[in-house]
Formats: sequence, structure tokens, C-alpha cells
Amino acid sequence: MRSIWKGHIRFLLVAIPVRIYNAIETSEKIQFNQLHRDDFGPIGYDKRCKKCNEVVTNDQITKGYQYEPDRYAIIEPDDVAKIKIKTTRAVDIVGFVDRDEIPSTFYDAPYFAGPDGPVSEKPYALLREVMKQTGKIAVGKVVLRDREDLVAVFPHEDGLVLQKLHYPHELRKMEEVPDLESVQKLDAQKLNKNELKLATTLVQEMTTTLSEIDTADNYYNALRALIDSKIKGRQITEFEAVEEVPRLDIMSALKKSLQASSRKPMVKAAEKKKPQITLVKPRAAKKRKVG
Repeated sequence: MRSIWKGHIRFLLVAIPVRIYNAIETSEKIQFNQLHRDDFGPIGYDKRCKKCNEVVTNDQITKGYQYEPDRYAIIEPDDVAKIKIKTTRAVDIVGFVDRDEIPSTFYDAPYFAGPDGPVSEKPYALLREVMKQTGKIAVGKVVLRDREDLVAVFPHEDGLVLQKLHYPHELRKMEEVPDLESVQKLDAQKLNKNELKLATTLVQEMTTTLSEIDTADNYYNALRALIDSKIKGRQITEFEAVEEVPRLDIMSALKKSLQASSRKPMVKAAEKKKPQITLVKPRAAKKRKVG
């Protein structure tokens, strides 16, 4: 695992040397290239002006902020350079908060923060353990790629995770969700007690641990199998019935769900299921006459 950033986690007079690593395995993502169907040539990125329909070069491109339809405030690179924030190569912790104080919608990209050499081992372990024992997480700021990011640092297993946070102004508000006003009025006192009791029993019946739940990416596995078969020169066909969602009243649905839950726990299977793919051998290609 290669580090992508090197610096310090710093609070007051304490500075812990760390290296930052991507927590997401991007190489596992399946990506496709656009190809010309006639000759399978890659399709390039065409930088074409939508106003004059001309292809432009990089030096002919500038940036603009649209404040009205078809009206822009032009922002040149020199303008942006004037507001660049000085890079300190440090995650500056500004405080420690309870984990539940940060809404889940604030969390963005996760990174692993590892110790950088023997000198950081003891203070690194000290910070990890004190946050474990107090239940607090650190909130700080760091300058990455000329932008000041808000981050959270918290213990995970034997190490630390640094997770970028969204700024409050970047997030929409829950009350802006359409048709939510009528739901807000339905608190526990106004819900049907029998339905609430059955739903609570169903949740308790289905309570498990994440390690027991089937978290396999079935679509990825099927897509990977399809690609591998294509590479081997096979043709692929697949049929999968669309399951219709039953329409029952809430009480009947809860009762049936509770019965199904008590019969068959919703946990991962003991054996990993293979993607349901039917391989069809290709027909023999006709020989073409040459000349």
C-alpha cells in the first residue's frame, strides 16, 4: 500500500508524523472505455464550444461562475492563485467531539492514517487509545490540493481513520425533502400501537451483526464473470425474473415478514453463490474468401 500524503496530526504542542493511504480500492472498480463500433477505436474527449461549435485548445479555455442564465463571472488562474491557502502539511485538530454529533451525511471519502516511522509509534498509539477510551473523535482541517478540507480522525481497529467531511453549506436540509411534512406529524404516540409492537419485534428478530450479513457485490461478480467469458471468446446470455413487490396492508406485511424471519434468518449463506450466467458456445464463423 502506497501513501498519498505525508504530514502530521497536530493538536496544541503535540505533532504525530503520519502517512495517509487510500481506504478505497479503486482498482477493483470495473470501468469501460468508449469505442467506435466500426473499428473499436477509442473515442477521444472532444473539447468543443457549445456556442460556436469549434474545438478549442487548453489555452483557449478559462473558468466562469454562472450567476444568471448565459452570464458568467470570469475567474482567471491568477485570480484563483491569490486565494490559495498556505500548505502546512499538517492535520490541525481544532477539537474533540462525540461521534453522534457529526451527522452521517457529513462523511465523505475515507483514508487510513498510519504512523510514519518509529518516532510516531508511541504518540500515534496514545491518540488512538485515548479516543477509544473517551469515545471522542477529532475534528480538524488540512489543506489538500489547494483547498482546506474539514476532516474527522477516529480510531478503527488498531489504527486511525481520517475521513473528509462535507462543510455544512454543502449539504441539503432534510426538511427540503418533498412530502415530508405529513410524516413529521406521525410520532410514536400517533402510530398504531399493534403495528409498532410488531415492527419492533421484527427488528429484534432480524438483529444480527454486519459480519453475518451477505455483503457480496452480486452485480460486480456477475459483470466480472461476463467480462472474463468475453475475453475467452464466449457469448453470454442471462435471464433473471423480476420479482414483484407484494402489495399488502402494513399489518399483514409485518405478520408475514415476522413469520418469514423466524423461519429463515436473513444472513449470508454458508457457501458463496455463483452468478447465474448461462454460457452459449458461439457458432462457427464462416470462412471468408481472400482475394
